[in-house]
Amino acid sequence: MEQQKQQKISIAIIGAGYVGMSLGALLAQAYKVSFLDINLEVIKKINANESPLQNEETTQFLKNNTLDISASSDPKISLDQADFIIISTPTDFNNGQNSFDITSVEASIQEAIKYSPNALIVIKSTVPVGFTNNMKLKYSSAKIIFCPEFLREGEALHDNRYPSRIIIGGSERDGTEFANILQEISEVDNTPILFMDPAEAESVKLFANTYLAMRVAYFNELDNFSMSHDLETINIISGISLDPRIGDFYNNPSFGYGGYCLPKDTQQLLSNFEDTPHDLIQATIDSNKSRKIFIADHILSLSPKVVGIFQLAMKSGSDNSRFSAILDIINLLKSKRLEVIIYEPLISESNFLGCLVENNFETFAKRASLIIANRQHENLEPFKHKVFSRDIFRNN
Repeated sequence: MEQQKQQKISIAIIGAGYVGMSLGALLAQAYKVSFLDINLEVIKKINANESPLQNEETTQFLKNNTLDISASSDPKISLDQADFIIISTPTDFNNGQNSFDITSVEASIQEAIKYSPNALIVIKSTVPVGFTNNMKLKYSSAKIIFCPEFLREGEALHDNRYPSRIIIGGSERDGTEFANILQEISEVDNTPILFMDPAEAESVKLFANTYLAMRVAYFNELDNFSMSHDLETINIISGISLDPRIGDFYNNPSFGYGGYCLPKDTQQLLSNFEDTPHDLIQATIDSNKSRKIFIADHILSLSPKVVGIFQLAMKSGSDNSRFSAILDIINLLKSKRLEVIIYEPLISESNFLGCLVENNFETFAKRASLIIANRQHENLEPFKHKVFSRDIFRNN
């Protein structure tokens, strides 16, 4: 790897979201990293060594380290003569097509081939099973691998530094050097590296996230049962989690799984099954819908005059409220003509989802007769007598 450092390997990253940004920051310690992104504000921040993400760990890492990092909206500048091109553009689930929208990923592959035909193209975006092999057939002159990421919301930099495994969907010949680079920037010695067919690596990503969704749904259904029978959820979960086969992790009830990854990845895996039996995956999706209805019905049973929603993000320390379960609960409460106000400092608008946004916390807390919090926060302590949350263990 010393020889590689001396040659200053060039790595281009298409998409400066939490996947690309966290990985790029670590790579830029030893390699020349250039981002390609369409957001001019994001480009400006990266070029000023500032994080475009509202994440303290990434912000401090960029501030405190000397990094060879740049960004541009011009593919000629960002991609030209790169040795590796990492694609981390978003792939939203398209309900009409019943599949991920992979338009941006294929467009990125085309640009990569145009400006750096000899580069190894590394797909980090989550894609349908079979996509990478289809791209390898369609663009036969290119070297393309799929390398899934396994990052927690708000913990992307940490999880890239301490990976549980490195999975390369592609030939060992093509992927070894990139796997070694990922190993080098990590803080873990001898991270397991698995080489497999791209479709198998794509399956690992989708099945891993669907299992996590299923686990969330399981403990939420357990919480439904406890609430319905006036039992202490914490006692039941603590009792079963001491079984090492189950484990004391990922077991904190919530209002439902949400965020960017779990809902869309579960839907994508379901669509990949087609004629294969898939009762459990469908049940996981259905259970998550039922959980949100159950929570909304319980809130309504408390007969609050004004419901206050404390922040929209799925997890503490996160700025991502996209597809958050609380959004569906807000809509369910609004459909019953309940007055809902929102406390969310990250929203500059005065109205969101037809609800008043009150960014003065004291005013918000006093006005709400019931405060709904997916995750507890120290600011809520003085008002705990009117806080409803299922955050039992106070962790994410």
